[in-house]
Amino acid sequence: MRSHEIDYQIFGDDMQIVSVELDPGETVIAEAGAMNWMDEGIGFEAKMGDGSQPDKGLFGKLLDAGKRAITGESIFLTHFTNNGSGKKEVAFAAPYPGKIVPLDLKVFGGEILCQKDAFLCAALGTSVSMAFNKRLGAGFFGGEGFILQKLSGDGNVFMHAGGTVIKKELKNEKLLIDTGCIVAFSTSLDYDIQRAGNLKSMFFGGEGLFLATLRGTGTVYLQSLPFSRLADRIIQHAPKMGGSSKGEGSVLGGLGRMLDGD
Repeated sequence: MRSHEIDYQIFGDDMQIVSVELDPGETVIAEAGAMNWMDEGIGFEAKMGDGSQPDKGLFGKLLDAGKRAITGESIFLTHFTNNGSGKKEVAFAAPYPGKIVPLDLKVFGGEILCQKDAFLCAALGTSVSMAFNKRLGAGFFGGEGFILQKLSGDGNVFMHAGGTVIKKELKNEKLLIDTGCIVAFSTSLDYDIQRAGNLKSMFFGGEGLFLATLRGTGTVYLQSLPFSRLADRIIQHAPKMGGSSKGEGSVLGGLGRMLDGD
């Protein structure tokens, strides 16, 4: 199935929105809860599966739903279709600050691998499937990089990344990366996990026990602020239940709590 040809525009800087323009009959698929607004005349429906193979049957759809459940994503994708006349707009955004990365899959030979939570939306006809890494070591120690999604097709897809996004072109090179900082990479690159230095560096270096490695020729997208890193820092500095708060502005914070009666 050929992907629908959709037009789009990205708005914002650090909390971006992608606005997709649909001609009559065109459809865009998106993660559940990603929609911000849409014009009247656009219908939406939650479906098991991406719709790239409409004749897949119930068993195939249930199998796809099971794979999405393993990745921690919703088993449903929402399909937005322009059922009216004239062009209609629907907009999507991710649930945390970052950048939206638009990709034309034709440029990447029809497929790309990405982190399991990077996919935001895509033109109908795009296949969103799960890709286990072929190396056992990467499976056990890859962390966020273990379960990957494979996006296949010939149309536009949109991924979300935290913080700043860097695009690097590798030419028969090797790149060492924190596993959470990978957004997506070409299927031509070889992905593996290696130990992060000696034992002292592994346990006291603060960079984790293992690093992801990408080797070969291809494209890789990196993010400066994985959501897991942001969540860990928030939890680390959040006030403990029943305990005292120690952090920036603690004097003013204490005064504020006194005024509030705490």
